[in-house]
Amino acid sequence: MAKMIIEREIISLSEIQTKMIRSGWSNNAIDDVTVEKITYLSNGLKVKGYVAYPKDNSKKHPCIIWCRGGIGNQGVIDKFNAQGIFGELASWGYVVFSTQYRGNDGGEGKDEFGGKDLNDIENLVPLAEEIPNADPTIWGIEGWSRGGMMTYLTLTKNNNFKAAVVTGGIADLRCNAEESKFMKRLYETTMGDSHSENFENLCASRSIVNFAEKLPKTTPILIMHGTADNRVLPHDSLDLSYKLLKNEIPFRLIMLENGDHFLKKHKKEVDQNRKMWFEKYLKN
Repeated sequence: MAKMIIEREIISLSEIQTKMIRSGWSNNAIDDVTVEKITYLSNGLKVKGYVAYPKDNSKKHPCIIWCRGGIGNQGVIDKFNAQGIFGELASWGYVVFSTQYRGNDGGEGKDEFGGKDLNDIENLVPLAEEIPNADPTIWGIEGWSRGGMMTYLTLTKNNNFKAAVVTGGIADLRCNAEESKFMKRLYETTMGDSHSENFENLCASRSIVNFAEKLPKTTPILIMHGTADNRVLPHDSLDLSYKLLKNEIPFRLIMLENGDHFLKKHKKEVDQNRKMWFEKYLKN
């Protein structure tokens, strides 16, 4: 089988950055894992991303895809945050794969905000064959903000994930609503004129609340959202929850009081719930 990872480089950080990772995340996110920046092939395009894995090679570890937020280069994960975010997740005993999406961070193609760039997520799966301590038979998926939308859409195409985690995820684009002008501006940069019929169709086709019945009943979803989120509004997750109940899709909803979009004040609680969810469904 031809290799899909065509470039890989172990991340190196300054001494100050390393101390900040130890303080902001954990010692394990530095000491127990390897984080690499990679270029991989996705539908013939050279796309940028990351892979992180435990240094423990004595056994195979479950795999998790982590879907970033933002649009275009706004939201790109730099090396520092990659070491913290993916390093910590890998230190819990997982092999982590993440994409910057096509067209970003020097990659080829164009970020379509839930279009063909969804393939960049699914095309991470074959990369597990190139990581010696990855178990390619066990997969979870996680997304934050726009990454939550990408997670939901990916789940409608692939029912092989044993667990999903979505935090502050977009479930209803409501593209012409004035509730979140920040999000409306982001949509327009990717999907074009907000007054066109095509724009409305794109918004509807990327809003999971419109077709929640397509989500697999075999993938339990942990949904977390801050009640004070003014970017992705809290009722995205609340409205979706009604649809999940109706369609008997397993999920748990946690609304974090006064939490903003980034949930920094709730980091410990969020991480505890993420860790618990993945352990429950990927390791038992």
